[in-house]
Amino acid sequence: MPFVKIYIHCVWSTKNRYPFLNTPELRQKVWTHIKQYAGEKGIFVDYVSGYDDHCHCLISLNSDQTVQNVVKMIKGESSFWVNKNQLTTEKFEWQTDYFAVSVSDWAVAKIRNYLKKQEQHHRVKSFEVERNKLITKYGFD
Repeated sequence: MPFVKIYIHCVWSTKNRYPFLNTPELRQKVWTHIKQYAGEKGIFVDYVSGYDDHCHCLISLNSDQTVQNVVKMIKGESSFWVNKNQLTTEKFEWQTDYFAVSVSDWAVAKIRNYLKKQEQHHRVKSFEVERNKLITKYGFD
């Protein structure tokens, strides 16, 4: 049996960065659902958070999972679930693209702590600023 320990930090935004997830209660419902659904599908979501227009997931991939398939499953099912449960007044959609970067084992706790502070972080910094910082930091210019 293979032993695989690969952590990925994934970020994606709502369609056109519309602030669909506009309350802490709604965000918590969506984050809880994402983690629960992922677990049911054998996807280990270590931590999930975000703000009104985006989502962060710290995911550990197993030997038969790809970033593309895992993110596609989580985004597709969670948007379906939000709409089915009429949690937003308009049709909920995630943007088609996403950001994903590997996380070293020694940095997992640091990323987890960063994700835990998303609510405070985005009171003073927009997703656009955060996105540009991530792109520059990881050389995606």
